[in-house]
Amino acid sequence: MQTTTTSGSFRWRIVALLFLATTINYVDRQVLSFTMTDEIFRKEMLDIAPEADLTKEATDRFKVLYGDVDAAFKFAYAIGFLLVGWLIDRIGTRRGFALGITVWSIAAVLTTFVQNMVGLRWARALLGLGESANFPSAIKTVAEWFPKSERSFANGLFNAGTNVGIILTAMAVPYLILQFGWRSSFFITGVLGFGLLILWWFTYSKPERNPKLSAEELAYIRSDDDKVKPPKVSWGRLLGYKQTWAFAVGKFMADPIWWFYMSWLPDFFNSNDALDQKLDLKSFGVPFLIIYVVSDAGSIFFGWLSTQFMNFGWSANRARKTTMLICALCIVPIFFAAQTSSLTVAIALISLATAAHQGWSANMYTFASDLFPKNVVASVTGIGGMFGAVGGILLALLAGRIITAFGYLPMFIIASCAYLIALVIIHLVLPRLEPVTLEELEAELTVSGKL
Repeated sequence: MQTTTTSGSFRWRIVALLFLATTINYVDRQVLSFTMTDEIFRKEMLDIAPEADLTKEATDRFKVLYGDVDAAFKFAYAIGFLLVGWLIDRIGTRRGFALGITVWSIAAVLTTFVQNMVGLRWARALLGLGESANFPSAIKTVAEWFPKSERSFANGLFNAGTNVGIILTAMAVPYLILQFGWRSSFFITGVLGFGLLILWWFTYSKPERNPKLSAEELAYIRSDDDKVKPPKVSWGRLLGYKQTWAFAVGKFMADPIWWFYMSWLPDFFNSNDALDQKLDLKSFGVPFLIIYVVSDAGSIFFGWLSTQFMNFGWSANRARKTTMLICALCIVPIFFAAQTSSLTVAIALISLATAAHQGWSANMYTFASDLFPKNVVASVTGIGGMFGAVGGILLALLAGRIITAFGYLPMFIIASCAYLIALVIIHLVLPRLEPVTLEELEAELTVSGKL
């Protein structure tokens, strides 16, 4: 593999832009999970008088309704994936991502003005619709700007923005709520997206159109490109490939677990009676900083590890699956986090699991660009994201009810098992990570009369 020194480095600035976009995406997504621990917010959403007590029955009702709100976000996120991958592949990454940023930023600011759980559900649904553009856009951008040998590392770098977004939210949102009230947290964080929109629109372009990119670096980026322009392929035809289903399974099984962490970890630390210490808006910051700094390291490390295995001469199949197996094994012990009385042990186990999840995700994202031509990468990513969102809907609808009835242990047991089961299914569906070739796409379209 050529080094960054010999081939130029402008493409890494594009990763930095994707990192920033993903960070802001997750700030807007994560605000609610911290705000939901605020007693004033709970009372307003349940239409309970400020001076009245928040009973256990009311708290349990709030958690069930919160699970339904979370499911509404994921339902719209899934619908968005049905459309956004297709849209980005047709109108381009620059315009497609700009549209997504606009929609999610409007939704984030509108959440400032909700009065009850019904309004919150609609605002979060609009947010989910807009935020579905982030990962198809980012994965397609990486496919456009990087050769295959660097994509897992580039994906790991921009995906680390998810953790930075959560860290910033954990540090800033509790302060905003305590100082200015819960509505300020949605307004101030929502405005960030409009700044991102301006930066994206005036910065991004395809490599061939970027005057700052050297001819040497462009040649390096295009070094493993197919020389023939690939045909356009519909979603229906993409679902006919086992490669698509392998990617979809990995997303369906793992994405809901990550969303469970995002939606419920603040409440886990705030309400879990087994822990010797509980966290609240005044003390969330440092523990969440630890968890998601470790997660960032996992995203970058496991993305790097897969690339290193390939540099050693391993096939993409062996490198990706070995890395994902290591990630899956690191997640197994998390069930003990719901049983330990030690806050420190719980934080350590969750940190390991979230780091491994991010490593898993960095390699899953690379599946799409490894296995399909660039012109359908956003569509394939959209299909996988939709399946991940469907899994998230199912888990979100159950989470509040399971937690109020049985506590957090069943949820952490599900998390322990999901990744190993997913890897087994992926290997059964796709024993070798063989890419769909242009010849296969053209042959099928020729037979169907579409080419």
